[in-house]
Amino acid sequence: MGDLESRERKVFKKMETEMISVEINGKSVEVAKGSNILQAAKKANIKIPTLCYHPDLKPGASCGICVVRQLVPSRTEPGKFVPSPKLLRACCTEVTPGMKIVTHDPDIVQVRRTVLELILANHPQDCLQCPRSGSCELQAIAADFGIRDIPFPKEVITRPVDDSTPSIVLNSDKCIKCGRCAEVCQQMQNVWALEFIGRGENTVMSPAAGVPLAESPCIKCGQCSAHCPVGAIYEKDETAKVWTALRDPDKVCLVQIAPAVRVALGEAFGMQPGSITTGKIYAALRMLGFDKVFDTNFSADVTIMEEGTEFIKRFTGGGNLPLLTSCCPAWTDWMEKYAPDFTENFSTAKSPQQMLSALAKSYWAEKNGVDHTKIHMTSIMPCTSKKYEISRDEYMNATGTQDTDVVLTTRELARMIKAAGIDFSNLEDEPADRLLGSYTGAGTIFGVTGGVMEAALRTAYCLITGEAQPPSIEFSEVRGMDGIKTATIDIKGTKVNIAVAHQMGNVEKVINQIREDRRNGVRPRYDFIEVMACRGGCIGGGGQPCLATDAVRAKRTAGLYSDDERSTLRMSHLNPEVQSLYRDYLGETGANGGERAEHLLHTKYRKRDLYRFET
Repeated sequence: MGDLESRERKVFKKMETEMISVEINGKSVEVAKGSNILQAAKKANIKIPTLCYHPDLKPGASCGICVVRQLVPSRTEPGKFVPSPKLLRACCTEVTPGMKIVTHDPDIVQVRRTVLELILANHPQDCLQCPRSGSCELQAIAADFGIRDIPFPKEVITRPVDDSTPSIVLNSDKCIKCGRCAEVCQQMQNVWALEFIGRGENTVMSPAAGVPLAESPCIKCGQCSAHCPVGAIYEKDETAKVWTALRDPDKVCLVQIAPAVRVALGEAFGMQPGSITTGKIYAALRMLGFDKVFDTNFSADVTIMEEGTEFIKRFTGGGNLPLLTSCCPAWTDWMEKYAPDFTENFSTAKSPQQMLSALAKSYWAEKNGVDHTKIHMTSIMPCTSKKYEISRDEYMNATGTQDTDVVLTTRELARMIKAAGIDFSNLEDEPADRLLGSYTGAGTIFGVTGGVMEAALRTAYCLITGEAQPPSIEFSEVRGMDGIKTATIDIKGTKVNIAVAHQMGNVEKVINQIREDRRNGVRPRYDFIEVMACRGGCIGGGGQPCLATDAVRAKRTAGLYSDDERSTLRMSHLNPEVQSLYRDYLGETGANGGERAEHLLHTKYRKRDLYRFET
């Protein structure tokens, strides 16, 4: 009843939204009360340049590029409106009924130009070597203004580059002090690994006390890099390692692609967000030189077999509840640092990435007579934290060598395809390779918030009831962009209380609810909890193409659900290659005592200090 009432309140709130009329450059536009000038201008199809503003974050009003002017009543001529001498920052100024705004005049343009020139005077001019060249917001605005010369003395303070983590790099020289990275780290993710330290010209973005990122609370989610408008924070580029492996005749080069990559990679080639490019990615990877192309969706299906079985065993056998999903390494890192009291609640199932790599160097290697030590496994992920995951502890070496050798983000793969001169958009679709390449729709939706939960519920329903499929294959209760989604699922009279949370700030709220239940000595209000560190899930991962907004995330999400809908099989346990894997190689799931599955597909967790990096 509570969920229904909540939804009804939202509907009524939407219906009751008060609209007001404002005038932008002489054009009347209606916007919701509470909108800022920037939002009003966008609705009027008028572009106001910004650097510090991002729709995910509270306006910081730090850069000053979005200044506009209000027309106010003349004091001497009744009925006439004249320009106010005071400039307003469009990002943080709320519109009022009847407000008249001018977004461009010669003085405004000159102010913006001067602000840009001052920023550029303190910014390295090494665009050709910058990881954001071509997608840099500062570069784009400077080009729009036609800036060729800087009239101010060039003063760039050179500081050491922080590349201490395996995932992201912090180059303070390029920082324009917009504050986006700190805002997303503190407010969205509730990690607080980044903040401004120092004063005046010595102000710098850094972890507290100036410690390296690797010694800070950083969870390597990469949301700072995804929100940085320039190249001050970026993923650690490992494309050179992959090119080296591809050139090595003694290496058997395998590759896997994560669910969310297939609906985002096309953006790097001018395609619309959400475009499903799975077959083109397979083709491009073969053209790059990979010997076999697999799909992480396969091991997502395996994850459901392991994690789903683990849940059923705990739920029906009185085990430790709630069970928390473990697919997201940024969430895993956060839990070990901020919530080690939940270690026993965490599913021991590895992430799909690590499962597939372990199976490739064991199951696939044995089936194909390949020496597993000669295998080089590359994974293509939407996530920077996956770079950390591959060496986080000894359990990531289940095959006797590091199971995943290199992780590339979606952005890195795009660069490799472009470097190879591949006409990605016009590639013919190709299939994945056998044994580790087939997947169900349930595996596909792992890439979106609520997807892991929905996939698990589809299979759990069948395993608990013995029925062929649930009454409805789609569990709408876990879908959508609400930061926290809760529901009670009725499995033929058995009530399962679930929660889905994305963004670490929302996750902590759910964790604290369970802590409250513990203090009160009552049964936890949730039986099963899905967590994803990034907004929207992996579709909004820190390694995806930059400049994502909720509108972009919605299109990527729709792409994954569309892929699920058109799948012949939509439940993980029905994947024939997964069935063969268990029949011919694994036997029982690890949760049911299968020793081989336990060794290859499961891990353990431990408390980690906030300010000490452990491997």
